[in-house]
Amino acid sequence: MTYRLEFTARSKAQLGKLPKNAQVRLAERIAALADDPRPPGSRKIKGHSDCYRIRWGDYRIVYTIVDKDLVVLVVCAGHRREVYERLASMEPTIRQLRREELD
Repeated sequence: MTYRLEFTARSKAQLGKLPKNAQVRLAERIAALADDPRPPGSRKIKGHSDCYRIRWGDYRIVYTIVDKDLVVLVVCAGHRREVYERLASMEPTIRQLRREELD
């Protein structure tokens, strides 16, 4: 089963602001999520609406999975010191997006 990759507008903007080498490596990691949304090394983030993270060096991609619709939704991207703070502020948005995907 191949999952469809989707991005929030915010995650696209965040990815675009990263250094080019990080953009390339994270894009590879994100593309691989289509075949395996829970790859080795991914971690579920405690306390955050079924969000997972993958990493490359000091950078993180945070995403949620809607298995029913075969969707991986990238919600946040950035340096590890910033991404979790952003995620906390996005929690209501993530819940809303998941509800819309499930409807």
